[in-house]
Order: sequence, then C-alpha cells, then structure tokens
Amino acid sequence: MDISKDTVRYVANLARINLTDKELDKFSHQLNDILDYIDQLKEVDISKIPPTAHVLPIKNIKRKDEQKLSLNPKEVLKNAPSKEEASFKVPRVIE
Repeated sequence: MDISKDTVRYVANLARINLTDKELDKFSHQLNDILDYIDQLKEVDISKIPPTAHVLPIKNIKRKDEQKLSLNPKEVLKNAPSKEEASFKVPRVIE
C-alpha cells in the first residue's frame, strides 16, 4: 500500500491540521517507510515462537499480609502544626 500526499492531506483535513506541501511530502514519505518496515516484519517466520504477553518473564512478588498496630493518635498529632482534639486542623478550602 502506498500512501500518497492526497491521503495525508485527507487525514490532516479530518484532524483539522493544516500542513504545508513540504510537510505533506515528509509525512507521506515517513508513513511509507513505516509500512515498508511492517512488510519486512510480516516476512519473519514466527511459527515456532509461542505467543507472549511480555518480552521478559514477569513474576508477581507478593508479600504476606501482616497485621500491625496502628500509630497512637497522640504520637501522630505530636508534630502537627495545628490540631483540634484528636484531628488535624487545616484551613477551610470550601466557602
């Protein structure tokens, strides 16, 4: 398949992009190079290669869930710039 300047112009028009003649020529050439490369890839024999989702083997490393005690509220609020009872006090953001 050959991508002409008219095809690039048509797609650019659909995308509401204004292209110069120089850009039309450049993009037409680049898109044709991409299609040529895809044609080269189609020639590669992949019949003996199993389908893969990733190039590298991936393992999920999961840690065991362990229960831990939460922090004491007094300890948490110890360095708070402003607090009210057992909560952080912050400036009002909704009026």
